[in-house]
Amino acid sequence: MTRLPNRLPRMILLIGVMGALLGCATQKQHTFTYSQPLLPEVASGYADKPGWSSKKFAVAAANPLATDAGYQILKAGGSAVDASIAVQMVLGLVEPQSSGIGGGAFMLHHEGKPNGKMQAFDGRETAPLAVSDTLFIGKDGKPMPFTEAVIGGRSVGVPGTVRMLELAHQQHGKLPWATLFQPAIALATDGFKVSPRLNTLLKNEKNLKADPVAAAYFYDAKGDAWPVGHVLKNPAYALVMQRIATQGAKVLHEGDIAQAIVAKVKNHPTNAGLLSLQDLANYQPKTRVPLCFDYDVAPERYQICGMPPPSSGVIAIGQILGILNNTQAPQMPLNASKQPTVDEYLSPEWLHLYLEASRLAFADRAQYVADPDFVKAPLDDWASLMDPLYLTQRSKLITDTSMKTAKAGVPTSVRAIKTSANNLYAPMSDQPEYGTSHISIIDADGNALAMTTTIEAAFGSQQMVSLNQDGKTLSGGFLLNNELTDFSFAPTGSDGKPIANRVEPGKRPRSSMSPTLVIDKTTGKVVMSAGSPGGALIIHFTAKTLIGTLNWGLNAQEAINLPNFGSRNGPSILEAKRFSPGVVDALKAKGHEIREVDMTSGLQAIERTTAPNSSNYNGFFGGADPRREGVVMGD
Repeated sequence: MTRLPNRLPRMILLIGVMGALLGCATQKQHTFTYSQPLLPEVASGYADKPGWSSKKFAVAAANPLATDAGYQILKAGGSAVDASIAVQMVLGLVEPQSSGIGGGAFMLHHEGKPNGKMQAFDGRETAPLAVSDTLFIGKDGKPMPFTEAVIGGRSVGVPGTVRMLELAHQQHGKLPWATLFQPAIALATDGFKVSPRLNTLLKNEKNLKADPVAAAYFYDAKGDAWPVGHVLKNPAYALVMQRIATQGAKVLHEGDIAQAIVAKVKNHPTNAGLLSLQDLANYQPKTRVPLCFDYDVAPERYQICGMPPPSSGVIAIGQILGILNNTQAPQMPLNASKQPTVDEYLSPEWLHLYLEASRLAFADRAQYVADPDFVKAPLDDWASLMDPLYLTQRSKLITDTSMKTAKAGVPTSVRAIKTSANNLYAPMSDQPEYGTSHISIIDADGNALAMTTTIEAAFGSQQMVSLNQDGKTLSGGFLLNNELTDFSFAPTGSDGKPIANRVEPGKRPRSSMSPTLVIDKTTGKVVMSAGSPGGALIIHFTAKTLIGTLNWGLNAQEAINLPNFGSRNGPSILEAKRFSPGVVDALKAKGHEIREVDMTSGLQAIERTTAPNSSNYNGFFGGADPRREGVVMGD
C-alpha cells in the first residue's frame, strides 16, 4: 500500500484558511472574531480523503464548519477544551442528527506535558428519578418494539453535554466561556448550507415530521427535506447559545428552557416521558479515572486509555487486542501479495481471529458492564476484564471454526478473590445502538482530547425543543436524546437474575462510545487521539484504527480507510462491497454467518508524526472518515 502524502492537501485550501481570524487581538486581551468560512460540503457517501498534516495543532470533527470553528479557536490561542466547546456547539447546529446540547458525551483529556494528568469527563445522560426497570415493558409484558420506545418522551434522559463541557472548561479553558459560542451563534443567525448528509438523512427519515417543531424547521411547506445548499437559519438555537454563553450551563437545567424541555417530554401525545425539573436541576457531570492497558508493538511501548464504565469501549477494545496478542494475529501482516486495493489487505485468517476475539469481548460486555455507581465490577476492579492472564485463558477458546456465540468468562486473579460480580447478573440481549459524533483535538501546548458526543439514534427521540420570544415561537431549536434506550429493555434474564444495565432511577445507561488516547510510554506524550460514532460498532471501528496504525504502520487516514468489520457476539458483520467473494467464502468455510451491511463509521484521528529516520516528533497527521463529511484542520 502506498503511503498517503504527508503534506497539507488541497482540501485544506478549499475549506480553510479563509476561516482565519479577522483582527484577532492578543491572547491576553481575550478577544476573538469569528469569520464564517466559504466551505464546500463534502459529498454524501464515500469520498476519498488524503489526510492532513500540520505542525502546531490539529482538530478533527464530523463537519467542515465544526472543524473550522475549532480551528479558529485554536488559532486564537484557545486550548483543546476551548476548541471542543466551539466544535460541539456547531455540530449541534449543522449535524443535529448525531449530537447536541440535548444529549450526552464522554471526554478524555491529557495535559500537554510528558506524563501529564489524564482525566475522564463523564457527561452521560441519566435516567429520571421517576422511572422503574419496566420503563420499556409494554402492556403485553414484553419489551417494546425499539422504534416505539425511541420516538417520544419516554426515551429521553437528562442531558449532560453542556454541564460536562463547563466543568472541563473550568479546569482547562484559556479563552472566556462566552467567546466559544460565537461560531454557533453566527451560523445559527446568518444560516448555514444544508449538507448532503443532513439532506439524505432527512429524506430517509419517516417519523421526524410527526413533531411539529422539527417538521417546520427541517422541511418545506410541501413536506420535502430542504435541498443541499439551502441556507437554514435557527433563531431558537441562536438564542439558546447566547443564553448559555452569558449565563452558563444552568440555563438548560433551570428556568424557562428547562421547563420547555420537560414540557416536550411529558406532553408527548402517545409516548410521554418522566423527566422532571428536579432531574434537570440535579444533574452533575462526573470526573472519573481513565481506564488504560499496556499495548506493546516491539520496539514501541504504548498505553491505550479510554473511558471507564458506563462506557464499555476501552474494556472491549482492550479485550479484543489482548486476546489477539495470544494468537497468530500479531504475526499476520497486511496481505501485500494481493492486488493493491484496501479491500484485499485483510486476510480471512486474520479476520477469523478478530471476529472470534470480538465475540468473547462482547459476551463479557453484555454480562458485566454498566454504571459503576449501580453495579460491581468483577473482582471489584474493571481492569480485571483486561488482565493478561484472563485474556490468555479466553484466547484458548478460539479454534479454526467459529464459536458463533460466546459465553461470558469469569475473571480470576492471582491475588485473593474479593466480593465479585461474576455471578450476580444475567447477560443483556443485543439491542440496536446508533448515532453519535466524534471530536479529536491536540492544541499548541500539547493538550490532547478525544470526545465522543451523542443524542443516540438519528435525530434522537425526534423531539425538538423551541423557545418563545416576545410572545412568538422561534423557528428551530435543539433535539432531545433517546439515550434511555441504551438500557436493557428487559430488567432480568431468563434465569431471573437482574441485568446489570437495566433501567434504574438516576442511572447512566451503558455506552459503546470509545474516545481513545494512545500514550508513548517512553516519552509520556499522547501519540494519537481517535474515536468514532456508530453505536456498538464504535468499538470495532476504533479497534481497527488502532491495529492499522500501531500494528501495521499505516498512517491515520490509511487505517481509517480500511474496510469495517466486527461481531456483536452474533453474525460476523462485513462492510458491504468492501470484501471480495473469496474472503467471504473463506470465512463461511470457517463457520461464520456473514452479514454484509453498510457500516457507516465516522472515524476521526490525529497522530503525532516524526521526521524521517528520527524519533523526534515534528507535527501532526490527521485522518477523517471517507464515509462521512468530516475533515481535519491545523497550522
